[in-house]
Amino acid sequence: MHTNTKNIVYIALMAAILCILAPISIPIPVSSIALTLATLAIYLIAYVLEPKQALAAVGLYLLLGAIGLPVFSGYMAGISRFAAPGGGYLVGYLFLAGISSAFIHRFSHPLPQIGGMFLATCITYCIGTFWLAKVTNAPFLATLPAGALVFLPLDTVKMLFACWLGRKLQQHLQRA
Repeated sequence: MHTNTKNIVYIALMAAILCILAPISIPIPVSSIALTLATLAIYLIAYVLEPKQALAAVGLYLLLGAIGLPVFSGYMAGISRFAAPGGGYLVGYLFLAGISSAFIHRFSHPLPQIGGMFLATCITYCIGTFWLAKVTNAPFLATLPAGALVFLPLDTVKMLFACWLGRKLQQHLQRA
């Protein structure tokens, strides 16, 4: 398969995986933001795709959700989701994909890869929490526990799982 065609297929495939996993959400009582599998999907995207391709896959996902496909948390859709309390996290997904992929493709050892995913997750949560604070008219520090801190333990588990699975996927794709 031609390299450009192969890249487009991988971008579309990873965007599709994100569209399938991201809507799956579990509401939690301490936050207006639900737990989702979006971050796990984006961590895997970061392993499979180079940074520009990872941004394209997440951008495609955001575009599909913005035009009305129910791919956002809780099977929601529409451009209005960007103005909702979770809108900052959606924008933050671009940073999550780009930064995570940059670390993963720059370093072959799992520790800096996980470190990059953790850094990218913190940036994503800062953007999301800033927007959550703005939309709810609350101070940033007051929204930080429910907007970010509550999610870090599970996201750490997702990062470790994505590192294990992502490295396996990389090996498989290199042989293909």
